[in-house]
Amino acid sequence: MHEEIAGWELSRQDGEEHFRKCLANGVTVHATWGGTGTVEAYTEPAGIGRTIARGREEFRDREAFFTAARLVVDMAANLPSFRMGAQTHADHVLTGEVAGSVDAMPGSGAVPEAELRFTLTDGRSVTLILTEDQSHDLTSSIYSLSKHVWSEQHEEQHEEQREAVPERVAEVPDVSEVEAGPDTGHELMLVLEQRFGVTQDFLLAHVDWSAVVVVGEPAVSTLLDRADELTEAIAPRWFPGAVERPGEVWVVLHRAFG
Repeated sequence: MHEEIAGWELSRQDGEEHFRKCLANGVTVHATWGGTGTVEAYTEPAGIGRTIARGREEFRDREAFFTAARLVVDMAANLPSFRMGAQTHADHVLTGEVAGSVDAMPGSGAVPEAELRFTLTDGRSVTLILTEDQSHDLTSSIYSLSKHVWSEQHEEQHEEQREAVPERVAEVPDVSEVEAGPDTGHELMLVLEQRFGVTQDFLLAHVDWSAVVVVGEPAVSTLLDRADELTEAIAPRWFPGAVERPGEVWVVLHRAFG
């Protein structure tokens, strides 16, 4: 018998719980828990048909097991499409203009999460379920837009109104004084070392550079204490989040795609 729990397809067999999530790019993430846990990501038979990622050892803590499963999903969802050999990201499932306000409320899953509900102008309703870290990342990303892009445009509009020029000429927003953040993973590592003293000894990276993970002290405490400065320093291509692990905390720097 199959159930649907927090976006995972769940089946139980011989005392084990089998969680499966099929992604649009042809990758399936499979996690098994039966006192110990394993996580792996693989392509569907219609794709190349190989394992993308697998945990090096079994998880003995259920919270660590679910954290690892979520991180694997985050990594796999940003991989190119494995369907029919196409090497582009999965197509957007839904695109539309939002009508009215966005409703935000606590999620109903087993971990802290947020549910965002949108109503589109074509009448469809969409609900997005975000983890606590993702909702924080979303807030930080929008704040970065407001500080580095929209504020420049608003200032130019106000300046035009004050001058009251009879013939207004559309101008390109002046962003010459905005400090561009790092783009590539190598540039991100330079910023972490030069501005925060975090060397490569504290860094882990996904194979496709979709995220960089900072582990160990004093690197993690330094970034958490200077979270606002970190967010500003790596925007807009990267945004930070924190992940609690048994006995420790990781700082995960996600790459903004699109």
